[in-house]
Amino acid sequence: MIGKKRKLGKKINDLEIGDSYTASHIIEDRDLLLYLGLTNDANPLYIQHDYASQTPYQQPIVPSVMLFGAVSSIVSMHLPGPGSHITQHEMTFPKPVFHYSEVKITLEVIAIDQDHHQVTLSAVGYDNEGDDVLHGKLHVCPSYEPESITGASLENFF
Repeated sequence: MIGKKRKLGKKINDLEIGDSYTASHIIEDRDLLLYLGLTNDANPLYIQHDYASQTPYQQPIVPSVMLFGAVSSIVSMHLPGPGSHITQHEMTFPKPVFHYSEVKITLEVIAIDQDHHQVTLSAVGYDNEGDDVLHGKLHVCPSYEPESITGASLENFF
């Protein structure tokens, strides 16, 4: 990716209240193991069937922060997209998500603050049974319009 131009996401002037994006993701064991390895998280509730079977969950669950990671990915890649940055978030996870569950997450623009270059997004997520597994709100700084490199390089000549 180094040296390749990538299109930036929507700028604040391109966004409107009601803009939304929905993504679907199946939580695979490889995703879970990568996350747990990268974070050095060895919570038995996430990976040990014998332990999890003795809890009210009855089986291993997906870490809530992994679900937030899916939300963050949608912000970074789709709404507003590349160049954007989450500055604040508040999430709740009312129902656990189990391995191999499909989760559908929808982000929607609910407020735009031009003065502070910030948009507010709602986030909702549902499992394959249609149950609410996450909901919350994020404040996001959309990508900025980059300055022209050509224009800046010619400043010395005027």
